[in-house]
Amino acid sequence: MTPISIKQTLQQYFGFSEFRLGQEPVISAVVNGRSAAAIFPTGSGKSLCYQLPALHMPNLTLVISPLLALMQDQISFLNSKNIPAASIDSSLSREQVNQIMQDVRAGHIKILMVAVERLKNERFRNFLQSVAISLLVVDEAHCISEWGHNFRPDYLKLPQYQRDFHIPQALLLTATATPQVIEDMASKFNIQREDITATGFYRPNLNLSVEAVSDKNKLFFLENWLLHEARYKPAFKHNLRDKKDKTASIEPSIVYVTLQHSAETVAASLAKAGFNVKAYHAGMNSDLRQSIQSDFMAGNIDIIVATIAFGMGIDKSNIRHVVHYDLPKSIENYSQEIGRAGRDGQKSDCLVLVNRDNISVLENFIYGDTPEFSGIEYVLQDINQNKQNGKWEFQLYSLSMDSNIRQLPLKTLLVYLEIQGLIQPMYSYFAEYKFKLLVDEQTLISNFNGERLAFVQAILQYSQRAKTWWTADIDAICQQYKTDNASNDRARVITALEYFDEKGWIELQAKQITEVYRVNVDQINVAQQSQDLSSYFDQKQQGEVAKIHNMLHMFEQNKCITYQLATYFGDDQVPQQCGHCSVCAGHKVIMPEPATKSALNQQQVHDLVSEFVQHYYAKYNQQPSAVLQTRFLCGITTPVFTKLKARSVSGFGQLAEYPYAEIQQMLGN
Repeated sequence: MTPISIKQTLQQYFGFSEFRLGQEPVISAVVNGRSAAAIFPTGSGKSLCYQLPALHMPNLTLVISPLLALMQDQISFLNSKNIPAASIDSSLSREQVNQIMQDVRAGHIKILMVAVERLKNERFRNFLQSVAISLLVVDEAHCISEWGHNFRPDYLKLPQYQRDFHIPQALLLTATATPQVIEDMASKFNIQREDITATGFYRPNLNLSVEAVSDKNKLFFLENWLLHEARYKPAFKHNLRDKKDKTASIEPSIVYVTLQHSAETVAASLAKAGFNVKAYHAGMNSDLRQSIQSDFMAGNIDIIVATIAFGMGIDKSNIRHVVHYDLPKSIENYSQEIGRAGRDGQKSDCLVLVNRDNISVLENFIYGDTPEFSGIEYVLQDINQNKQNGKWEFQLYSLSMDSNIRQLPLKTLLVYLEIQGLIQPMYSYFAEYKFKLLVDEQTLISNFNGERLAFVQAILQYSQRAKTWWTADIDAICQQYKTDNASNDRARVITALEYFDEKGWIELQAKQITEVYRVNVDQINVAQQSQDLSSYFDQKQQGEVAKIHNMLHMFEQNKCITYQLATYFGDDQVPQQCGHCSVCAGHKVIMPEPATKSALNQQQVHDLVSEFVQHYYAKYNQQPSAVLQTRFLCGITTPVFTKLKARSVSGFGQLAEYPYAEIQQMLGN
């Protein structure tokens, strides 16, 4: 493919006469049959690097994207350019998914976008096996690296999926990757060094500032900074404090906090001061979050105070201020979050309020995601003891509760067992189907005759009826219509119930999703595997804690912040003094001493945890581990605490502001 034809496509479909920095070498590599990686800053046009080549590829381009909102925005954009593209996601009906698959097979769709979790579905994997795919695109590709941030375990399987689906090329896209992460990504997909294009991390329009402010003064500081430093919209010219009947109207801003409670508290304080502000966090229901996000995008809300649940997929070019009210989790997170400011190229302000008051809170998030040895051992024993006919079934919530491993690290554990070849996902199903009749039984039955009538009668006969809701006993129904393929029988029952629901004859509810895995070995070495995986999680924990302290160290240095940030990501083209950060302005950060805490002694710690120990012993007839006791005192939620209602037990979270390691040592490791 010649450069001229690529540029013709650029002009014809996208309306551009020239490429942005870095795009052309990436696109040329892909259309000439090579795998490539593009490491561009946020808002620098990474998406074009697969959108344009897809039009020159003979077969399908499969895009792995981490977020539904990102997929939907991309599909809308592509369709507006008359580029045939679709996504398969949880918002679609079975009929819509089937139609998309049919269109892909017929060659009517050039680009298909899915979440990586979709590839766990055996039916979808079988579909991909039947389709010719030219290019695998991995968006947010840093998620594949254990050394990066936002590590997503399912991404680790993508190199194997590329081989399974016979995809000749891969394209990796990300905005935040250190040299180590880039090397890790490239090696997993066999990308040559000359086909890795990194355009640098320097954003000359971002003014980076760091201010040392104690926790007790942060709200006052933030309010005054927004009043006096942030740029107001032209419609508002007055000082808010002098005009109580006014509402402060500033350009779009995001304030990041660590905790959901902090989002509510800070937003309420700013609203009381007269700002047009809303909180946003994962504890809100999805409709409310979507409404707040839409209002912010439309300019009806000026300030969002949010946990990191907000941001990915936000394509708002005129965000003028990003404030980290609490410390980011790492340098990578900081870079990604400030990357949401100033995508239109206009000057934008990024402020971090730093202190050492709440380091323990950040660290506790990490400790809470590290499974105990006993939990890992439980999962492996469950596989060994409960596999039947080479299959192992489980419900994630129940397994999380029983093993006392949070759901995200539990998924990570399962991925590692899969990579090691011990297990393989097959399919999932809902364990419980309930329905409420919206028409009487006779009306429903009257729509069928012959064998189908008998089948529908069996569904009603073998469903347990309560006052309003019926529970389908699928096993009993299948016994009446037993064939050589039990999964087909089950699928027929479920298809019938879904058909009734679609026709408006019943209201259907499906609950308790059950995962089915193939077990590839007769016996798992539980002791050895548990030890190996426990060591892996401990190593990862240490690395994540170190990232917090590396970030603090960067903020404390009397060096240009922009230069430090760029060189961290391997960009050596940035000037040593940017001239638009707080250090270059002569402002060195001197962190205030942490708030004074009373010294702990061993007896005091044991006294605080004693009621929990008694509570746990009464339930399980054994002592809780030192790890579990430490998590209790630090207020780190675990599945077993939910079961025990540990939050209501005296002592929970009483030492949340103390270092985790110090408490665990006092409790005896």
